[in-house]
Amino acid sequence: MFFLKILNNDTGGKIFLSILLAVTILVPLLNIVVSPESSLHLSTYTVTIIGKYLTYALLAIAVDLVWGYLGILSLGHGAFFALGGYTMGMYLMRQIGDRGVYGNPILPDFMVFLDWSELPWFWYGFDQFWFAMIMVAFVPGLLAFVFGWLAFRSRVTGVYLSIMTQALVYALMLAFFRNELGFGGNNGLTDFKDILGFSLQLDSTRIGLFIASSVALAAGYLASRAVTNSRLGRVAVAIRDSESRVRFIGYRVENVQLFIFIFSAIMAGIAGALYVPQVGIINPGEFSPINSIEMVIWVAIGGRYTLYGGVIGAFLVNYSKTFLTSAMPEAWLFVLGGMFILVTIFLPKGIVGLMNKYRGANG
Repeated sequence: MFFLKILNNDTGGKIFLSILLAVTILVPLLNIVVSPESSLHLSTYTVTIIGKYLTYALLAIAVDLVWGYLGILSLGHGAFFALGGYTMGMYLMRQIGDRGVYGNPILPDFMVFLDWSELPWFWYGFDQFWFAMIMVAFVPGLLAFVFGWLAFRSRVTGVYLSIMTQALVYALMLAFFRNELGFGGNNGLTDFKDILGFSLQLDSTRIGLFIASSVALAAGYLASRAVTNSRLGRVAVAIRDSESRVRFIGYRVENVQLFIFIFSAIMAGIAGALYVPQVGIINPGEFSPINSIEMVIWVAIGGRYTLYGGVIGAFLVNYSKTFLTSAMPEAWLFVLGGMFILVTIFLPKGIVGLMNKYRGANG
């Protein structure tokens, strides 16, 4: 009943969740049950790729929440995604123990290589899964709180806020490239062995991560829809449309902006945490400003102010990226830019807007 209440009048959301449920059931079955000789068989590599797309979809929902519903064009959500990834990476590095190249049971290999004598204080606790999961939400949430509290109280809006978010992600990228920061420098964190005692090389573990990503995506969508359907969500849309008028009525606009910004950052962090064990590495390249711009393009192509539109855009763009970067790697950035320009000019409401227009014309 609770889910039905959240999805009331959300036909697109019901269709999306139904498709997600079908994919969550079918993909593992096609990998486990169907014979590898069959054309219907899905390899573990394909399962991992789809799982990665699911984490991108959750990230797209987080971006759409602040851009589509709050009107804040964030070009820094890559920072929250990467921080969530790094916190998961720190846990996975602590699980290696004495199985590393240098056989040190406490220090990760890169610290031994750099001649560190002891584990930095901020690495303490990451040998425990529960602590790492708390940090997955806490670290991106804390950064969002500090940044948002300073920006929103100062009433920084529009393009200036977008520039500040991109400056934030660029500064973090430069910081994480430094070896002395204690996060692996240019190489980042990699060579993970297992998670919760299960080897990351096992097909069953990969399927488990795929299912976890699917569940997180469904939960993220439902939580975001609950926010947008609430009084808080309606105030957020009003702020997007006319911030000064909402202030005049008497609402504390900065509090609404801060809450949704933090909520979105935590979702992005969770997406990053699920992404890392599936790809097997996290490095400062994930902070790259171009990644944050790509996230905005996902939402623009799929259709903002819908939540599920970002999911469509994330899958479409990243599937195209996977294909083109192997077939024509030099052409990918031109294709991405062209897609964004064409959608902006001809499909201002994205693919979802086109579908709704077609349905209205035939309805």
